[in-house]
Amino acid sequence: MSIAQVEQILVVPTEVFHSLGYFQGFCRDVDQYLETLLDPVHVRFLPRPEMESDPGFKQLIPYCILQHRDESGNLWLYQYRRGSGQGEARLHALRSIGIGGHISSVDAADGTGSPYLEGLKRELDEELAIDCGFEERCVGLLNDDGNDVGRVHLGVVHLLDLESQDVRPREVDLANAGFERLESILSEIDQFETWSQICLRALF
Repeated sequence: MSIAQVEQILVVPTEVFHSLGYFQGFCRDVDQYLETLLDPVHVRFLPRPEMESDPGFKQLIPYCILQHRDESGNLWLYQYRRGSGQGEARLHALRSIGIGGHISSVDAADGTGSPYLEGLKRELDEELAIDCGFEERCVGLLNDDGNDVGRVHLGVVHLLDLESQDVRPREVDLANAGFERLESILSEIDQFETWSQICLRALF
């Protein structure tokens, strides 16, 4: 594979994250971190294969949670099981409430706007068809240094409040995808990937 074919992903030196205040788990203080973490002075695009095993850098990952509250006041979350075609092999077969992925150099191709926000929009559009209105807000950051996947990733958690459940998966690797009652998800929390478990406990 040539260098041109290797995906270049957005990363920030782990020491920059630590200098802002190290935490393990979920942190709601987005303002303390995000502006500095996304500052062009600190971020760079580096080859994904190398970054997957280099804890000296954190890959910045938007992690979008879709929720809908029905007329009876019940809260529903969009969930799925990760298929084998999804990028991170270490997460295959685990359930998730998070939609998102790496920010790629293609997201900075036009040189305008924020590569992070462009990547967030691209990932959502690639994975889901959301055929209803929604409001999006950034609600926290995720860090889990307790496993090999977490040590090289830093999640930025976005909550999408949807007007309905009119959402369809675009990718076949989003298996058993659909909305499920929050109570049911919480009763099966051990089936979910670590990031989802952290979000469920912190937000719900």
